[in-house]
Parts: sequence; structure tokens; C-alpha cells
Amino acid sequence: MDDCLFCKIVNGSVSSEKVYEDDNVIAFCDIMPQAKEHYLFVSKQHTENINAMEEKSIGEIFRAIKTFTQNSDLENQGFRVVSNVNKHGGQTVFHTHFHLLGGEQLSRFGN
Repeated sequence: MDDCLFCKIVNGSVSSEKVYEDDNVIAFCDIMPQAKEHYLFVSKQHTENINAMEEKSIGEIFRAIKTFTQNSDLENQGFRVVSNVNKHGGQTVFHTHFHLLGGEQLSRFGN
């Protein structure tokens, strides 16, 4: 997708602070962090949101998150994974991505 910000990060035409990369997934620091540690895990294959992804791709992202958190203090401290879907769900970049938040005590949902 020529106008997709995350596709531009994947292909290297837009720079990012990468924290993880493998053949299928890239992760980088969020430019407007909502927690002390806030990373975006993105499939290198463009899809609009999680409902458009193949199960294999979802598994690849979660394997990447598992590898990343196991190699950091996040595994022991705890973390949250969130994917916003469409406008009312808070999605602003329409390339499937997962927010990984941690590094501090996070508020609970529903309280």
C-alpha cells in the first residue's frame, strides 16, 4: 500500500526505532506512548485489521511478542496486548498492528 505509514516503515522508506524484526513481523516504539514501554507489532503483510488477517499471520505476531517479552523484563513484570479495530475501536492507522504496553503498573479496564 503506497500511502500506508506502517508499510513505509516495513519497507524502510520511513524510519522507526525498531526493537524486533523477523521474516514476517516488525516491532517499533510508538511515537505517542501510552505507557513507559509501548511498542507496535506489525505484520509485514498489509491487512487493514485483525479481522482481515489469516490465522497464520496472527500466530506469527504473537510468537514475535512472546519472543520479545521473554527476552526482556516484561515477561516477569507483566504487559498488555491490544489491537484496535476500525474508527470506533480507536484504530487510526489501518494496517493491522498490536500495541504492547508495559514497564509500569497499568490501570485496569472496567473499573
